[in-house]
Amino acid sequence: MTLRTTLMMMQACGALAFSTVIFAENAASNITQDSYLNDGDNKVKDGSNIELQTLQVQGRALSYYKEDEAALATRTSTPIDETPQSIQIVTEELIEDQAARQITDLYRSISGMSQNNVSTVTLRGFSQDEVLYDGLKGDPFGDFSIPQLFTIEQIQVLKGPSGAIYGAGEPGGVINYVTKKPTYEQKNTLKVSAGNKDFLSGSIESSGPANEDASQRYRVGIYSDGQNSYRNNVEEENRIIDLGYAWDIDENNTLTVQYTDIHQYLSGARLRGIPTDDEGNFLADTSWNNNEKSDYQELDAQVFQARLDHSINSWLESNASVRYFENTETQKYHESKGLDTTDSDKVKREFRDQVRSREGITLAGNLIAELGDHTVLVGSDYFHQKNDFLYHKTTKGVAELSLSNPVYGQDDISAYDMALQTNESTTTDQIGLYVQDQWQVTDRLDFLAGARIDRIEEKYDGYKLKTGTTKANYKDTGYSSRIGATYKLNDNWKPYTSFSTGFVPQDAADQQKSADGSLFDPEESQQFEAGVRSYWFNNKLNVNLAAYHIVRKNILQEDPNDSDLLVSFGKVRSQGVELDILTDITPRWVANISYAYNDVKVTDAAEGVYFANTPYHQLGLWSRYDFPSIDSSIAVGADYVSQQKNRDDQIVKPYTVYDMSWQTKWQDWKFQLNIKNLLDKEYAVSGFTKNIGSFVGERRRVYVTAAYDF
Repeated sequence: MTLRTTLMMMQACGALAFSTVIFAENAASNITQDSYLNDGDNKVKDGSNIELQTLQVQGRALSYYKEDEAALATRTSTPIDETPQSIQIVTEELIEDQAARQITDLYRSISGMSQNNVSTVTLRGFSQDEVLYDGLKGDPFGDFSIPQLFTIEQIQVLKGPSGAIYGAGEPGGVINYVTKKPTYEQKNTLKVSAGNKDFLSGSIESSGPANEDASQRYRVGIYSDGQNSYRNNVEEENRIIDLGYAWDIDENNTLTVQYTDIHQYLSGARLRGIPTDDEGNFLADTSWNNNEKSDYQELDAQVFQARLDHSINSWLESNASVRYFENTETQKYHESKGLDTTDSDKVKREFRDQVRSREGITLAGNLIAELGDHTVLVGSDYFHQKNDFLYHKTTKGVAELSLSNPVYGQDDISAYDMALQTNESTTTDQIGLYVQDQWQVTDRLDFLAGARIDRIEEKYDGYKLKTGTTKANYKDTGYSSRIGATYKLNDNWKPYTSFSTGFVPQDAADQQKSADGSLFDPEESQQFEAGVRSYWFNNKLNVNLAAYHIVRKNILQEDPNDSDLLVSFGKVRSQGVELDILTDITPRWVANISYAYNDVKVTDAAEGVYFANTPYHQLGLWSRYDFPSIDSSIAVGADYVSQQKNRDDQIVKPYTVYDMSWQTKWQDWKFQLNIKNLLDKEYAVSGFTKNIGSFVGERRRVYVTAAYDF
């Protein structure tokens, strides 16, 4: 984009905003006080001697962007102010305002979260690839497919180790997707979207009572989209069918069942990065792709979920859940093997044929007792998962690809001589027992303590070209705990502090690679966190500040004395500060700001070990201004990520990306215009290796959406 074009766009946006403000203010000046303060059935008549009551107007941020309670951190419905650990929630309204279709669209609104590798994120300095759905394990999107948000009502993030409540997991935190459920009130929505790069999507959702007293309810959702890309050869298709049924069996029992079918297809994928130099400069145009048009990544997944909520008596309740999922992810793609040593314009490639299949089930049950000042939780969960991985590849006869002038279709892919690399099956069983006490010590002081024990067994049976056939059976026990407290100094200051631990078991296949044959201990992590939640200007400004210190140890690495063996001496320290601001600047103007500073240091490791994609600074902004007189709004967003490093210590340059949104309502219609990457910036969101390069950020995308409620 030229400077002239950029300036013209900025002037046009400014003119649009200015003219809209003038129009809205002029229209507002013609609105009488009674029409603004009262509904159509309760008008203040001229000459009436009525004393108007003070009207407390709350803006969109605190009405729709803020959630006061969540069950993620404790498995009980707990006010966030009484949760002694940082928790962040992205509501459905914020998701809709930002026209977010997938989790990558929302990183700006979650402090400390940035993109890592394809579908994984970095959270508080650590790679995070495992997620929960409604508090249960079982990710239908597998390893490389990016979760779509059509079925999602909220995204909840618990920062730091969560072992005391969810068992094995990464120390950066846990991400929980809250799915849409059948509703008591009828709601029907038809939505159509179109955009550049041939984007087109359509969806219909219907939810509401299935009988007269609404004791039975249903949900039906169907979504489909398709689009091209700025990257060569890439096209994407998504299809989701989402069904739900809820039944209030009686006043003490409610059963909810859900079924979701997911299909995702990407041609020209698995989509990798573009090689860079050591300073982070792309060595090819950002449209470059090492994949052929016939390459693809395809996901098919099905999920079944059920939950029974039962009220035993006035002080005791229970819930039981089951989640079953299966998915198959097929990938046939070309992988970059680095620059040709004799011609720096050419990239060497290999062809990979991979099939990943997963099948898993999660069972969870909880008893919650309200015993005076104590809320006691006792629960157990069981997780079973089987992963199968079949992998062939070849480098023979695979043509190199030019960076400056790529010529695709040089090879007959069907003639490739493929060699088996891996054929393995891994079965994991994890059962956990946990107990937790939430004690309201005084009206101001709340105390939380919890502990969990997990028994994990992993069986590995597989073949790898380098090591041959291997069978391994690994069993271990993990312990996790958490203790914390919140205190209400006054209505403005609510500090908290906590100490939490977590663990990640080592893979069974790795247990055969120790020099003395002994088993490796699980990775262990612990976090100290202190923060304060504060409220100002009659609760129009909410500020959350958190500081943390995380230590992770027992990380497996290659033995410096023998490259075929592993050693367990790695240790990483991550510490930082997060600041989240949610404010109604005026009843019409709101802002959501998230800032994170994170410092990761490898304190014990072999030479040349780096933690990739851990920026020191991140800043996200979303600000919206409403014009009630014309039932419209305008919004802007910004996302800044500071310099990062990839796994080979190459620089990934800092970037700032701006977005813009216009929304208006007319009768039962809502129209929305979203421009993402407003200035069409070329940038890398994260890095991988010198051979693979850096992952390219999306160029400018324009979406127009019309939604009809009926």
